[in-house]
Amino acid sequence: MNAYDIIRRPVITEQSMEAVADKKYVFMVDVNANKTQIKEAVELAFGVKVAKVNTIRMQGKVKRTGAYPAGKRAEFKKAIVTLTADSKTIEFFEGMV
Repeated sequence: MNAYDIIRRPVITEQSMEAVADKKYVFMVDVNANKTQIKEAVELAFGVKVAKVNTIRMQGKVKRTGAYPAGKRAEFKKAIVTLTADSKTIEFFEGMV
């Protein structure tokens, strides 16, 4: 897997945008990726230095579809990536804050 297979997309919410000030960025990542792979992928894709990676495994919610059986949303994994103090910021998030 390359870096773009591991990092699926950024998570853009109010809470994640507030964390950008502390150099914390939230990404949706591959479910099978571990913290070391996520760290290497972010460093390679954006050219930054990563200090810490926290991961959260999100279970898919069961949703009503109006008919039986009920549908289910997909499961996914989020990664909160903290950059080092001397690292540059990720330009993708610059205009959103």
